[in-house]
Amino acid sequence: MIAVIPAAGIGQRMGAALPKQYLQCLGSTLLDHTICALLAEARISKIYIALQSDDLWFEDSRYAHAEKIERVTGGSTRSESVLSALSVALETFPKTCLVAVHDAARPCLPPTLFSQLLDVAQEHPEQGALLALPVRDTVKYVEQPNTDDVNSTTAPLSVISKTLDRENIWLAQTPQVFRLGDLQRALTLATQQGVSITDEASAMEAQGVQPILVRGSQMVMKVTEPEDLALIEFYLAKTVQKI
Repeated sequence: MIAVIPAAGIGQRMGAALPKQYLQCLGSTLLDHTICALLAEARISKIYIALQSDDLWFEDSRYAHAEKIERVTGGSTRSESVLSALSVALETFPKTCLVAVHDAARPCLPPTLFSQLLDVAQEHPEQGALLALPVRDTVKYVEQPNTDDVNSTTAPLSVISKTLDRENIWLAQTPQVFRLGDLQRALTLATQQGVSITDEASAMEAQGVQPILVRGSQMVMKVTEPEDLALIEFYLAKTVQKI
């Protein structure tokens, strides 16, 4: 098994002076915590990290020259970055190799949960698997507001169209695990067909695959807003795996 970390994003919502994956948390960057969590699983033999071509920070990572780490050039979108890493991986690994794609900004990944996910993916490689959480709150559906009906000096109002049945709604997390060749093909076709891809599972779904959901954890949260840092620091302090 191998892993891919798309880390070419700039994290605009964090409002920081550097990409969010390089923000410090408990003495290490978010990216280093993420790498550490993946390396803790013995089945992961290689990690491909997709970075900006002009990345100035990864060289300072404690894993920059680690044997199992390989840096590749990412793209302007998540799917481009993942595809770049998959293409490099296919030069070494067979199409049937399982690849776990994990967000750089999800640094807290409990070892037992990751192991369980890989077990399911190994049992069902034709479908793959991903971590996800069932929605707990009431979910409202809002259509895009009509900007023609509001004064140009005021923000358009969001109006509820309907309430969705939360029993059937899950929030996707990562890692998401699929066969290397299958995922490359799905992402390539999605790009060619102009399909909107927000995660690897959506690319597989577009090709008729039904990935298996493995119940995740609140701890596997994605750092997106500045206030997320305090919470992820709390979760990291509780995990077994330490850098």
